[in-house]
Amino acid sequence: MVKEYSYTVVLEQETDPEFEGYYNASVPALPGCFSYGATKEEALENIKEAILCYLEDLKIHNEPIPEDMPPSLEKVGIAL
Repeated sequence: MVKEYSYTVVLEQETDPEFEGYYNASVPALPGCFSYGATKEEALENIKEAILCYLEDLKIHNEPIPEDMPPSLEKVGIAL
C-alpha cells in the first residue's frame, strides 16, 4: 500500500550576492532536509527529491516517518 505524505516547505531567498536569485528550501518536520535552486520552482523540485530520499532512508532503517509540523511564524519588534 502506498501512502502519500505532505510537508510544509520553507523557502527563503538567498542573501549572499554571489547566489543572488537562488532560493533555499527546508522542511521543519524533517531535521536536516534541505535543498536549493536557482528559481522557486527549481528549489521546490529539488526539495521534493530531498524529501523522498529522507523518507526512503527512514523506511530502510525502520524509523517512524514524522507527520508534518508547520512552523509558527511570529514577528518580533526590536528597538535599537
